[in-house]
Amino acid sequence: MTGAKVPAVGRAGPARVTAGFEEFGRLDLFEHQEVHGDLRPMSAAELMSLAEQIKLTGRGGAGFPFARKMQAVIDSAQRQDKPIVVVVNATEGEPAAWKDKVLLARAPHLILDGASLAAWALEADEIVIGVEKDHVGSKSLRMALAERRMPAPTRIVSVPHRFISGEGGALVRGINGEAHIPPGRKVRASDSGVNGLPTLLSNAETYAQLALAAGLGPYEYCSVGTEKEPGTVLLTITAKGKPMVVEAPTGVPLKEVLRMCGTTAGQGLLLGGYHGKWITAEAASRAEISKASLTEVGGTLGAGIVVPLPEDTCPLGEVARVMHYMAAESAGQCGPCRLGLPDLARTVQKLFEGGGGQVAVRAAVSVVKGRGACSHPDGTSRFALSALDVFAEDIAAHAFHDGCGRPIKNILPLSSSPDHQENAGGVGNLVVDWTRCDGHGLCAHLLPELVRLDGNGYPAIADTPVPEWLEKDARRAVDMCPGLALRLTGVESKPRRKTKPKPPSREKRLR
Repeated sequence: MTGAKVPAVGRAGPARVTAGFEEFGRLDLFEHQEVHGDLRPMSAAELMSLAEQIKLTGRGGAGFPFARKMQAVIDSAQRQDKPIVVVVNATEGEPAAWKDKVLLARAPHLILDGASLAAWALEADEIVIGVEKDHVGSKSLRMALAERRMPAPTRIVSVPHRFISGEGGALVRGINGEAHIPPGRKVRASDSGVNGLPTLLSNAETYAQLALAAGLGPYEYCSVGTEKEPGTVLLTITAKGKPMVVEAPTGVPLKEVLRMCGTTAGQGLLLGGYHGKWITAEAASRAEISKASLTEVGGTLGAGIVVPLPEDTCPLGEVARVMHYMAAESAGQCGPCRLGLPDLARTVQKLFEGGGGQVAVRAAVSVVKGRGACSHPDGTSRFALSALDVFAEDIAAHAFHDGCGRPIKNILPLSSSPDHQENAGGVGNLVVDWTRCDGHGLCAHLLPELVRLDGNGYPAIADTPVPEWLEKDARRAVDMCPGLALRLTGVESKPRRKTKPKPPSREKRLR
């Protein structure tokens, strides 16, 4: 092992991508070849045929067919007469996601095999692997690259600890030296990706599954799982505050996977992460591990994230925490993110405090849904709307009684990095010293994303961490507050700048 701390790994069936973990821990090149065999280059036609036979789809959340993605890149390269770049997305910006980190830390050669197969087939000019900054698998990945020869020049690019950094367009921008945020418009990587070249971009587990299938052959690969979704999937299951990565064949009952992790669906089960959906415990008892089954019960497989909510925490409080985090994690480049998501977070917070109602939340969702420059507003809206349905009883307790009586135990993680957990999602919070506030309203004018005026003209500030892209505006609002009532907590304070008096005008000097 590399010394990196990774979650425990379990299996609900035969070991495939996790083969060798119990025996070797981390597989170096020799151990990897002993477990998975040698790699044989394949042509583009052979590789696409293999992907089609095993029905391989992306494991990063979108679930796009891999063979179709390859064909799109080939067509684009031929049309533009340009070389191809292969990109491995191992960033995992989702706080509750760990499967790709585990693969990089323990089976890096399986990912590199998949990327190599694609690079050989496409005659790629370059391979780029995107990882989160200080990623627990970075050291292991570098060790693996030093042990082998790749079919094309290969480099690692680190991205910031941000929810949106793992979005495909954001990763491409980061690789190109631009801001690590989505491009704000639909740009297909297959047409214009790294350095403007046709780019095959897929998730780390997707490449690992491709390499596994190349070694096993399509028949053996499809010998487990369902007919329509053969093979296994990696799941990150967070139970009792600790994540665990589980490899499970498709078709296995969800409740059995939860049982082997020592947990149940609790009050409700989050599937697919913070762009995913909540389902009830009853729905979870009927579901199987597959995209089709989870969709049928109102959920989604997404990036394989599963978080059960135990009975002893406040569901609405947990949801409100995540909504504030998601508002702060946006790119801030369009109205639905800059104004809509903070307003949605405020509305959910008000619901938790016993005010407002579901109608107000749905109205706030309608303002942002389908209007964002990327998928972040839609995904966040999906998370909020499904919570309204699953936790209806808890919402009623907060609306008609004095809350549900349960504390908020911070079950839903806000960062996969311990160093970023406390202030995850922002650079601090705005607070008001009410002994000084005179209701000038200037702060609402300078910072409408976070500050609104109540019926009496005083600031109503969202309990949302100030996003990095709003820090400059927040400090300006603090500096310009006439009553010195506004403060930014949780960050190093900066002294107010003393305004130098302007020199007298020429007319005044001549008087």
